Amino acid sequence: METAADTSNKNQIAIPEGYLRNGLGHLVPKELIKEIDITRDELVREIIARAEKTKQDMESFKKSALADLTAFVELSSEKYGVKIGGTKGNITFTTFDGDLKIQISVSSHLVFDERLQVAKELIDKCIHRWTEKTGAEIRALVEHAFQTDKEGEISVGRVLGLTKLNIDDPDWQQAMKALNDSMQVAGTNTYMRMYKRNGREGKHEPITMDMAAI
Repeated sequence: METAADTSNKNQIAIPEGYLRNGLGHLVPKELIKEIDITRDELVREIIARAEKTKQDMESFKKSALADLTAFVELSSEKYGVKIGGTKGNITFTTFDGDLKIQISVSSHLVFDERLQVAKELIDKCIHRWTEKTGAEIRALVEHAFQTDKEGEISVGRVLGLTKLNIDDPDWQQAMKALNDSMQVAGTNTYMRMYKRNGREGKHEPITMDMAAI
């Protein structure tokens, strides 16, 4: 089994026997390193190696479970002469007694193309034309919607919030059309959540596989 040390050193020069590499990338003889530092190094590497193996097992489990659930959806749909072709959208699978359930949800990752800037220009045009009739509130709302985060990304939710404003203005309506047209699906994420109910009157509690939540 490949360890964390093996993985981290794949693209590095092999460390000679009897040496450790320090934080600056220098090789240091083990006899010059305190025993507690060597023990710590070995412990961390061993735990990380186990963590990477567990992560691989979880990925394999999710892939296998989704494949089984997809096969079941196809089996169920065949009973009605329909071919769905996979687990699309939100689906819940439950045991006969309702104590156990699995939820599958698919979410799309939306991004904006260059037409977002077209929408922004049209919105700015509206604001300039409305300046005498409106206060600074609408401008502040628009500027907030187009703010970027630390990664330089614009919040899809904030921008879409503008489309909910009921403004009867041709330029604004054209801006909202450009906004909607600029949205593209960059990818999808499939989530699998499992729940277990303790007792007939109990709530369904999530079976968490997030290490931070255990």
